Amino acid sequence: MRHITVIGGGTMGNGIAQVMATFGYEVTLCDISADALEKAIKTISGSLDRMIKKEIISETDKSTILARLSTNTDLPSALKNADLAIEAATENEAVKINIFKTMDQHAPDNCILATNTSSISITKIAGNTSRPDKVIGMHFMNPVPVMTLVEIIRGYSTSDEVCNVITELSKKINKVPLEVNDYPGFVANRILMPMINEAIYTLHEGVAGVSEIDGIMKLGMAHPMGPLTLADFIGLDVCLSILRVMHEGFGNPKYAPCPLLVNMVMAGKLGRKTGEGFYKYAEGSKEVVVSPYFSK
Repeated sequence: MRHITVIGGGTMGNGIAQVMATFGYEVTLCDISADALEKAIKTISGSLDRMIKKEIISETDKSTILARLSTNTDLPSALKNADLAIEAATENEAVKINIFKTMDQHAPDNCILATNTSSISITKIAGNTSRPDKVIGMHFMNPVPVMTLVEIIRGYSTSDEVCNVITELSKKINKVPLEVNDYPGFVANRILMPMINEAIYTLHEGVAGVSEIDGIMKLGMAHPMGPLTLADFIGLDVCLSILRVMHEGFGNPKYAPCPLLVNMVMAGKLGRKTGEGFYKYAEGSKEVVVSPYFSK
């Protein structure tokens, strides 16, 4: 495996591209927006600068890594030499399926098609291709350059060979691959999202405030950040999407999204990426939002 195409220039896509290029792979980063790609390369460059300050890499290493990265706004062209294509677009089933149809049509026959989805069925995505045995989930954690886990998700038809190749690749890029089967939310989000949802219900029902909920989980459960801070970091729209996938997939009311979460997403309060969620974010600062919707 020499050439990897990453589809989606956002937070996850540029993180995956950075890691792959760091470990010697030629990477094409593809997005429909040239502006998104320019921003992605700036983000990667900034991330590498932080690694230089920590003496993890050198200036020469940075130049070498960036030289392995190219960008493209034309997906068919970006796929023509790919040994592996990793889709890291928005967490939307229809969007992902459309991308996979294009990937299947234009990627070489031997190319493995992976998705960074955090909840959507690998089997369903694979069913929209002519190579379901070569479709697999590679669920990286955010921030990709820092977090070590890769959740490897087998679709119903994913071959042992493909699973082994992706497992070995994950090890080569210094990640820890853990294999799971294809059910809504997989393992990471099947456990994490109900906890975040319950924290939002706890706020919504006036049991405690934002700081108290986060503080109790940090101090009492040794979590590195509270669940409401984490929700803001992930993106409230992403949390809502994952909960809806699990609610629909299992038909179990315990996965029903809290009405407060639904309202916040409708209001465009999505967390860090919009500057406001459960907290308000400004340059170098974070403060709790005061809202009549946050009962206490």
